[in-house]
Amino acid sequence: MKKLHTPCIKTLLATIFCLLLFSCIDAQPKFLLIKKSVDSTALPAATIDITSLNKSIVADNNGLAIISDFVAGNYAITISHVGYQSLDTILNLTLQVTDTLTIYLVEIEYESEEEEDVIVTATRTSRSISDIPTRVETISGEELQEKANMKPGDIRMMLNESTGVQSQQTSATSNNFSIRIQGLDGRYTQLLRDGLPLYAGFSGGLSLMQITPLDLQQVEIIKGSTSTLYGGGAIAGLVNLVSKTPQKEKELSFLANATSAKGLDLSGFYSKRFKNIGLTVFGSRNSSSAYDPAGIGLTAIPEFTRYNINPNFLIYGKKINAKIGVNYVTEDRLGGNINYIKNQTSGYFEKNKSDRFSTQLAIDYNINENGGITIKNSYNTFNRQINIPNYIFEGKQQSSYTEINYHTTIKKTVWIAGANLITDDFKEVRHYTTELRNYTYNTAGVFVQNTFTTNNNLTVETGLRTDYTKQYGISFLPRVAIMQRINPKLTIRIGGGLGYKTPTVFNEESERIQFKNIVPVNEELATNERSSGANLDINYRTKIGGLGFTINQLFFLTRINKPLVLTNAGSGMGAFINANGFIDTKGLETNLRFTYKDFKLFIGYTYADVNSHFNQLKEWFPLTAKHRLNNVLMYELEEKWKIGFEAYYFSPQKLSDGATGRDYWINGLMIEKLWQRFSVFINFENIFDTRQTKFDTIYTGTIDNPVFRDIYAPVDGFLVNGGIKIRL
Repeated sequence: MKKLHTPCIKTLLATIFCLLLFSCIDAQPKFLLIKKSVDSTALPAATIDITSLNKSIVADNNGLAIISDFVAGNYAITISHVGYQSLDTILNLTLQVTDTLTIYLVEIEYESEEEEDVIVTATRTSRSISDIPTRVETISGEELQEKANMKPGDIRMMLNESTGVQSQQTSATSNNFSIRIQGLDGRYTQLLRDGLPLYAGFSGGLSLMQITPLDLQQVEIIKGSTSTLYGGGAIAGLVNLVSKTPQKEKELSFLANATSAKGLDLSGFYSKRFKNIGLTVFGSRNSSSAYDPAGIGLTAIPEFTRYNINPNFLIYGKKINAKIGVNYVTEDRLGGNINYIKNQTSGYFEKNKSDRFSTQLAIDYNINENGGITIKNSYNTFNRQINIPNYIFEGKQQSSYTEINYHTTIKKTVWIAGANLITDDFKEVRHYTTELRNYTYNTAGVFVQNTFTTNNNLTVETGLRTDYTKQYGISFLPRVAIMQRINPKLTIRIGGGLGYKTPTVFNEESERIQFKNIVPVNEELATNERSSGANLDINYRTKIGGLGFTINQLFFLTRINKPLVLTNAGSGMGAFINANGFIDTKGLETNLRFTYKDFKLFIGYTYADVNSHFNQLKEWFPLTAKHRLNNVLMYELEEKWKIGFEAYYFSPQKLSDGATGRDYWINGLMIEKLWQRFSVFINFENIFDTRQTKFDTIYTGTIDNPVFRDIYAPVDGFLVNGGIKIRL
């Protein structure tokens, strides 16, 4: 063997040293774009592990992963994503070349339908729905479009058709609604828009009727106590409305819908991404004439006109992404006596005039490929006047939400820590000499959340929040969620946490009586409503021949200590005080899904045992159906036809006057014919005209001075709506 001379050795060592030195300087970041092999679309939240560099990188929502701070060379990497085959390969990292490398992952062939690839944002981690320990239900894609056909003017029906969720009508003549989750009052459900709480307190009364679905990308529902995520108010759960984001391909769509109740919905949406900026614009006009299907002289659907405009501006950069948006909604709503509305005669009426203006700001700053900082802010001002005979209630609410958080990924662990400030100020306009219901609450909170995934398909998510409100002190809110993937077919989740709700006069009970004769909450005596809850769900999926089958079985339990209840304060006035006892809800939800060729069948069952335990006396909680059935059969011939039949059952409900309402079914049929650029649809809602006015009363007294009873069944009866959707 030939020996190397000393000068040669020195030259060789010097060369190696120079190469190493050169490789350690001016290294350009490398970009990996992770896509699905089946259709070349981006695959968000994929994980890239580089063991020798001790790096674990998570791809962003566009499937892009950035590798920096490396020495040039060949590295063994593993790319993985739930539902896809892991890819082990050798990656050559050079110094100066910055071209993006595209890598494709192949889906795992389960013995079932395709793995869902829905990215959930409500839990802050932007992970695939099949990869998060917190149980989240989503309405997205075709399902969202189908539900929008049935009620294009608002999101009430969209939410009501989910198991465990029930829309509760709070006004017999003005058609106001709130959303109940697992039998608990609507005030315990937190409503978010893109992770920002815009609808709470006074501004929550009309929110469901003022949100239209055309500009929504998906709806995320988390059931059970989730106050740890966004602060107080989410005792029963939260609903996060996720807006559409601009894509490279322009979207321009229009919807026109008319109803047999003389309603008209017109809306349009535009979005486009122009390299480093993006724009979305949504506008709508919704209206209806006064409608009285029962012929009793009172409106089941009020006369109303509503306008909505919502532009959003987005900025995309290497380090910073930002979104700025504004939303304005104005509405005039008049319900009550038909003769009064049409002929201006005397009689009972209920006028609602509201103006809602809000702003949204979100800034994401990427410190490196493993973490960054997010700043969010929303401001909301809401003016509303309610006018009934001999009484006017008018006020203005100003609220805001500001948050800053730091998030980082270290191998298979995601950390999120931050702080937020929530302000809520309500000022009532004086019309009488009675005490005003004014209040100002400022809540400061800090939180930390950790998500850890082991190599044996076990994911644990823990969180802790501490909130402080001057009037009601400190609230500690721990939360834990665990997911164990037994095999590709079977997944088990279990979780629980604490929650709280700051007391106000704005809830379903006071909304039903237009806040008349309600005294302010006594801040010196009242305390936060506090809750604890837990849930367990089991998800199994398989395929037998051509039949796909999925079952999700959920068990839930929530307890609210010292809930706020309306009591007699004397002199005909009512006051909200903390009850001596608690409310609990326990039960189960069963969701079955069958797929065969172009057919899909959904069957859902909810059992909710909701009771109050006040002064050691147990009573069935009013307006909660113990048993509910949701049945939906869909036929979809891709890009040609959609036909759906629905059947919903509600068991008897106890009413607040001590009576019991009867059980009932609601059935519907929806048909849509699709072409490349447009589609036409028709929807037959409540085909058999199920109405409370057919089998029960909705008021006592005279029609000019009615005392309304609980509304537990539909009052608008059989309706037909149809329209056209255009996509340019």
